[in-house]
Amino acid sequence: MDIFIYLFVALFSVLNPIGTVPIFVGLTQGYTASERSKTSLVTSINVCVILLISFFVGQYVLSFFGITITALRIAGGIIIASSGFSLLNGNFSKNKGINKKVQKEVEKRQHIALTPLAMPMLAGPGSISLLIAYYQELSETGNAITSLEILFSCLAILAVAALIYIVLRSAHYLAKILGSSGIVAISRIIGFLTIAIGIQYIISATLSIIRGI
Repeated sequence: MDIFIYLFVALFSVLNPIGTVPIFVGLTQGYTASERSKTSLVTSINVCVILLISFFVGQYVLSFFGITITALRIAGGIIIASSGFSLLNGNFSKNKGINKKVQKEVEKRQHIALTPLAMPMLAGPGSISLLIAYYQELSETGNAITSLEILFSCLAILAVAALIYIVLRSAHYLAKILGSSGIVAISRIIGFLTIAIGIQYIISATLSIIRGI
């Protein structure tokens, strides 16, 4: 259960679906309620698939390119912390590669569930590197990863995907209730937690290097 809680909180902080609400509202302004619901569902499914692939296949990508877990932790920590700083400074969408030009191009497209919503807005480099590093951490416990650990990890990913669907499905209502200031306040709180997660990854990697010396 500890695995589920840790991974769920970490992923939710890094993905930050609340911060995506204004962008989702803007991109689906002309959509009907059923179209917004469908887009929310497809987006959450895409995010779930991307995260599951990252969790199970990421370790083989590292092996292929000869990247150590220590290097990944440092790189992932920097990316995650950078995302957190962007949330605190209110530049989250810019950091995710969503500028005015891209947004105008997206508004002309019918399918926005994969890009830019699922990737890079939600499942970006931060969440992908977090999952790869976490899988490696489970592997470093000395024993093979148990089926129970895999089960709770997958459940955490599914729970985050389900929460993303709920948040996006309710995006227009949340935007009205919370307002822009409320969304910014929540995003900045999440940003602080995201920075802490990123720094923790860097500290863990640094301690690992010191122990090796």
